[in-house]
Amino acid sequence: QGQLVESGGGLVQAGGSLRLSCVVTRSINRFPAIAWYRQGPGQHRELVAGITNGGDTDYDDSVKGRFTISRDTAKNAAYLQMNNLKPEDTAVYYCNLPVALGSPRVYFSWGQGTQVTVSS
Repeated sequence: QGQLVESGGGLVQAGGSLRLSCVVTRSINRFPAIAWYRQGPGQHRELVAGITNGGDTDYDDSVKGRFTISRDTAKNAAYLQMNNLKPEDTAVYYCNLPVALGSPRVYFSWGQGTQVTVSS
């Protein structure tokens, strides 16, 4: 099984931006999709955004219009551009490869994630 390495989190004021990166130690072309998830304090992990091999995307309603997911197959990487951040976006953000876009089942064990904190 491969590994997932997330980075790019930090502390930002409301309205600010961050770009998260996820590097996978296996070829992401072998999997149908890659996605970003987040887990806020005292909450379950939830899907934030996903993208298929064909470029189809899916976003949680709470981030539509603010977040953009992209992928770079040459680098086996995925990115999450987060604009107009809100305090409720505060969470640990993870990436993984779901068995299908929107499915809760994922192929890899979860990585360490990257902390995003948005101050008001």
